[in-house]
Amino acid sequence: QVQLVESGGGLVQAGGSLRLSCAASGRTFSGYAMGWFRQAPGKEREFVVAITWSSSTTYYADSVKGRFTISRDSAKNTVYLQMNSLKPEDTAVYYCAARINSSNYLRRRGSYDYWGQGTQVTVSS
Repeated sequence: QVQLVESGGGLVQAGGSLRLSCAASGRTFSGYAMGWFRQAPGKEREFVVAITWSSSTTYYADSVKGRFTISRDSAKNTVYLQMNSLKPEDTAVYYCAARINSSNYLRRRGSYDYWGQGTQVTVSS
């Protein structure tokens, strides 16, 4: 079993930055591919960014490319999402997710085995 706990959400003005963290426990962290998804009110949960277990490859949604950066610290069992140049349309609940034993299809919500509880990000205009 894997537990994921997100933190770092909050209220920020447009153009500002936030860094989200996702702490993992329960299994060897280095074996997971990790992703971030977000869900705005009335919308489906959508892919934001993912990183393979080796950190060799990252994937970004077009809407965040150049503004968001994913990274991981295996020593701390934590994955980070640095969000810069935030826009009001980035407002959502952000979820981290873990995929065990594979780094394929990381853009697909259904590929992930474990999910965190989410953290709210609100960007004011």
